[in-house]
Amino acid sequence: MAVKLLVLKNNIMLRINIPSNGPSNISFATFDNYDFPKPPNGMDSEVNNDVILLFDDEQEAVDYARELKRLAFEIDDERSAQKKAANEVATAIESDEFVREYLG
Repeated sequence: MAVKLLVLKNNIMLRINIPSNGPSNISFATFDNYDFPKPPNGMDSEVNNDVILLFDDEQEAVDYARELKRLAFEIDDERSAQKKAANEVATAIESDEFVREYLG
């Protein structure tokens, strides 16, 4: 999973890559189809269709991952594609090296 820091207008923005070839085949459409909330700073995409989640900092990313986990928890069907996709995105955020370091 590629992670990059981008400097924009003197703000460091955390970019977390969600591979499109993962178990849930996450794409922009996934967020619309399952009515997932968008990250506060939006999303971008790579040429290979990977989704890039944009955050101001690690805390914002952690808060967003928790929001997705709450959404997944509310879905009763453990085999639901929506639940799996929400957990996959949350796990990708929590696995990010900068987020892990932030959480200690």
